[in-house]
Amino acid sequence: MRYVLPFLAALAAAPALAEETILTLQDGIAATLSMPDGAGPFPAVLMLHGFGSSRDEVGGMYATEAAALAEAGIASLRLDFRGFGQSAGDTGHHTVDRQNEDAANGLAALAATAGVDASRIGVLGFSFGGGAAIQLAASNPDVVRSLVTWSSVGDYDVDFLHSMGQATFDRAANEGIVGLDLGWRTIALKDTFFASLSEHDILADLARYPGPFLSITGSQDYYAMYSGPMRDAAGGEDAQALVIEGADHIYQVFDPTASSVEQVISVTTARFAETL
Repeated sequence: MRYVLPFLAALAAAPALAEETILTLQDGIAATLSMPDGAGPFPAVLMLHGFGSSRDEVGGMYATEAAALAEAGIASLRLDFRGFGQSAGDTGHHTVDRQNEDAANGLAALAATAGVDASRIGVLGFSFGGGAAIQLAASNPDVVRSLVTWSSVGDYDVDFLHSMGQATFDRAANEGIVGLDLGWRTIALKDTFFASLSEHDILADLARYPGPFLSITGSQDYYAMYSGPMRDAAGGEDAQALVIEGADHIYQVFDPTASSVEQVISVTTARFAETL
């Protein structure tokens, strides 16, 4: 049965930080492993960050989610895509395909981690990383047991045209590279990045994933328009969508009076606890 989850009240406060280990994965990918107390084996979640961000995510949302998961007895691995955060490489080589390679490396590393139950792995993706999470799950349906996205991109090409404008695409095509000021950092992208956007179909990939799926968006976010289409496109029977009224793309993480982050984390943690 497919339905939109009702607005849920914020639940308990964020738990204390779990035991964390900094790792370097294949291809110089920096990552943080968070493990619950005990011997395990534990279910686990791979966390994929958004465009231009890093593994703790804006406002530390992923670090807080990792702590909540650990409190619930769920391990997690959050990574920096190459060229971002503390990982090796530069943004000039960033493409959708390379991001997907990094996600696959993260999944393999998590499945091979001592104390992790490789038969109970979920994936969480935020914004641009939501697309990576969907494509990873579609490519590994026998490994990824549950999928959750936050404010996920729905069409790489259309969404980046909306956010960056045609002039940016044209400049990259004409000059081979373009510099962008994201507000919190500058970034250089080659024409190969822009070309890669049109080579992937997120909704078609989601249709190939048969497991449980939950999308969480804010009603004031551009990506809220994908809430229904993603729920309807999902290949599994347990496909759900939560739209948080009044929330923006980052759930007002920097506004304590309006933040929806606690709700997002509570719902996400409960979802993985139920489906892993």
